[in-house]
Amino acid sequence: MTWTTQALPPDHPPVRSGGVGVLLVNLGTPDAADPPAVRRYLREFLSDPRVIEVPRLVWQPILRGVILNVRPRKSAHAYGKVWTADGSPLAAITRAQAAGLAERLAGDGVRVDYAMRYGNPSIASRLATLMAQGCERILFAPLYPQYCAATTATAVDKAAEALRTMRWQPTLRTLPPYHDDPLYLDALHRDLGRQLAALPFAPEVLLLSFHGMPERTLHKGDPYHCHCRKTARLLAARLHADPRWAGLRIETTFQSRFGPAKWLEPATDATLEAEARAGTRRIAVAAPGFAADCVETLEELAIAGREQFEAAGGSDYAVLSCLNASGDGMAMLEAMVRRELSGWI
Repeated sequence: MTWTTQALPPDHPPVRSGGVGVLLVNLGTPDAADPPAVRRYLREFLSDPRVIEVPRLVWQPILRGVILNVRPRKSAHAYGKVWTADGSPLAAITRAQAAGLAERLAGDGVRVDYAMRYGNPSIASRLATLMAQGCERILFAPLYPQYCAATTATAVDKAAEALRTMRWQPTLRTLPPYHDDPLYLDALHRDLGRQLAALPFAPEVLLLSFHGMPERTLHKGDPYHCHCRKTARLLAARLHADPRWAGLRIETTFQSRFGPAKWLEPATDATLEAEARAGTRRIAVAAPGFAADCVETLEELAIAGREQFEAAGGSDYAVLSCLNASGDGMAMLEAMVRRELSGWI
């Protein structure tokens, strides 16, 4: 990689150019596990028309008059259960993914940073930082395997919004959805297989739990449901081809229902209870739609899910880790990023 510094008047700071950057992007997280921070985060998140597809004049009074006065305390309690010395697990893991990728790409002169669609660090600030470091070409990488307007599209929208403020814009490429990418599926197979083999019990069922969306998004043309189902089908085929898991029953569910609308089904929480009542005693849960563990996996699945399953009669329960910054996860990320940087490095 060739970096250049333009000749400028003596009193002007140097301008670097000619570089390549990668910006990893995830959903976001509050700055702290307390109600004020969660309220700020939810205000931004739930004000996004890509997330809440209700007319603003109808939604905003509900959001500001009810939800932001009730939900922050409950959500802060959930965040508090999983908060670490490094802060939010999602932020800490995404930071580790960026650092690991930077090491792997250092020999090619590629700079790597990370941002959050909601909260900090913002997409606009990280794009500006990469530009200031001379990155005229940037791979914008939303870490969402399955495309959804409420995740992938809104992240790209935010990047475009930032570009509109720049006189000198970088050239952007966007990492495509990778729900059926063999790199992703093989990484999941290896990582989940290793975790399943290490469990102190043999699960009867493996739930593949994806984040839910209102059912209307499917009818409006969002491919998310189809992407999730395809990931589950291809991953199940890989696991069943492994003699260790040939007889493992694998089910697909959707979690994190919110509000009165009908959501994608079957629901994870309802399925956990139904399985236990039907006699399933040993169950494992994986969340292949999440690139990093977060409150939805560490609290909703690992804590609340266990309570639901055991209360309904289940005995052995485990939630498997996401790929995170594991060896398999980082090898997959490096290979996908290098493919998308073809011609730039």
